[in-house]
Amino acid sequence: MSPRLTVKKQALNLTEHLPEKTTWDDILHAVYIRKKIGQGLEAADVGKVTSHDEIKRRFLRGSV
Repeated sequence: MSPRLTVKKQALNLTEHLPEKTTWDDILHAVYIRKKIGQGLEAADVGKVTSHDEIKRRFLRGSV
């Protein structure tokens, strides 16, 4: 979904691609996932990322 679209248009586009038997929980999940992916992409664009090796080090230390 393009960031140039309004939030309302993005939501409409998102729901148009869901199955007819979609539940409210399915819609909320899709919106949540879309938001988190967008936040991750924005963070990556400004260099706020953690390398795979650093995540492994943190995990092994128990500080994830």
